[in-house]
Amino acid sequence: MAESLEYDLIVIGGGPAGYAGAIRAGQLGKRVACVEMERAGGTCLNWGCIPTKALLKSAELYQKIKKSETFGISVKDVSFDFAKVMERSRGVAAQMAKGVEFLFKKNKVDYFVGRGQVTVPGMVEITEGEHKGKFLRAKNIMIATGCKMRRIPDLAVDGVRVMTSREALATKTLPKSIVIVGAGAIGVEFAYFFNAFGAKVTLVEMLPQILPVEDEEVAKTLHRSFEKQGIAIHVATKCENFRVEKNSVKLNLVKDGKTEEIEAETVLSAIGVVANLEGVLSPKVKLELDRNYVKVGDDYQSSVKGIYAAGDIIGPPWLAHVATFEAVNAVNGMFGHSKPHRVKNFPGCTYCQPQVSSTGLTEKAAKEKGLAYKVGKFPFTASGKAVASAESEGFVKVISDAKTGEIYGAHIIGSEATELIAEYGLAMDLEATIEDVHHTIHAHPTLSEAVMEAAAATTGEAIHI
Repeated sequence: MAESLEYDLIVIGGGPAGYAGAIRAGQLGKRVACVEMERAGGTCLNWGCIPTKALLKSAELYQKIKKSETFGISVKDVSFDFAKVMERSRGVAAQMAKGVEFLFKKNKVDYFVGRGQVTVPGMVEITEGEHKGKFLRAKNIMIATGCKMRRIPDLAVDGVRVMTSREALATKTLPKSIVIVGAGAIGVEFAYFFNAFGAKVTLVEMLPQILPVEDEEVAKTLHRSFEKQGIAIHVATKCENFRVEKNSVKLNLVKDGKTEEIEAETVLSAIGVVANLEGVLSPKVKLELDRNYVKVGDDYQSSVKGIYAAGDIIGPPWLAHVATFEAVNAVNGMFGHSKPHRVKNFPGCTYCQPQVSSTGLTEKAAKEKGLAYKVGKFPFTASGKAVASAESEGFVKVISDAKTGEIYGAHIIGSEATELIAEYGLAMDLEATIEDVHHTIHAHPTLSEAVMEAAAATTGEAIHI
């Protein structure tokens, strides 16, 4: 007879939603199992957020060393070992995955490497891996299987000529030329990375701007910066007729009815993600889905009692920090610790150079909603710390209610933008106003002063512009 184990919660998926949900339940004293088909940390930690940041840090450092003369420092014959750059990235991912496994042990979470399937409500079978055939029982099941990279139709991924971000993170050789299809955060980050190490990069986006979800002004600034860095950019452009040859890939760029053929050593597909529900539900379990994403209520419960879902598998925004927030809320709710709530404000971050971050409404969205708003803007060229650090590119932009000063959104492009955005996230959650941010003393000289000065600029009170 197959082995059966009893739990309070079974989590399927060990990424930022899955592991956080499992650990939170462990903190609450519950008996928890987490089933992950590959490695603790999921895509984000092993094949996404963390290893890409390691790569981007190497690229940033290499570029800084090349510009060391700016700081009065001479560095002769600077070079790089691309294989070592990639190796370090894998090492960082492995270290962080071990950290999650330690946290499982610390919080008494049973961790199973394998594929989990909800056979019926209340039961999960491990269908693949060393624990194959085990049945786990629990009143509560949480699906946190995330997403996988969307592939270009009829174009086979081989890891050499055609890659997704996953294959790009495992490559040992730098392509001489690469076409990146899709200019969302993933496409933009890889464009910066490959270009920084000398690859000829072409970035193609079907929509009218790179980083389509970001503020138009921010996207235009990054576009100009990337072109200065040597990246060729095509927006409002489709990619068609891919031909994979022995040493290259040819494709057509189509814009305004005109077609241009280009050729590169490699193509990287960064056209988004799709829900990863394959093999997760048996035919006996019918959950209500929306475009293959699990539909959930405010308590993160699906259409079937006792089956919950959190993270990328419930749809956009596909962000690790949102996934963690959702999973912790779902677990707190299911065990009566606190009332769960859905995500409202969240930061979006892109880790190229200059960095991009934002939270809340773009100016275009505020306009479309018919809101009476004001814009405050402060350039990093007027920031003493930014100029002293030779990082004066970009600006902080904040959008607020014209009468009350309520903050509708904030957008930052520049050095450490991804760190600076947190202040506006906190301000929005606490319903602070532009005036509150302006009147909070910020240390001088710091980059964070730009956050305060942008708030002050809303009412014409910024000192340094």
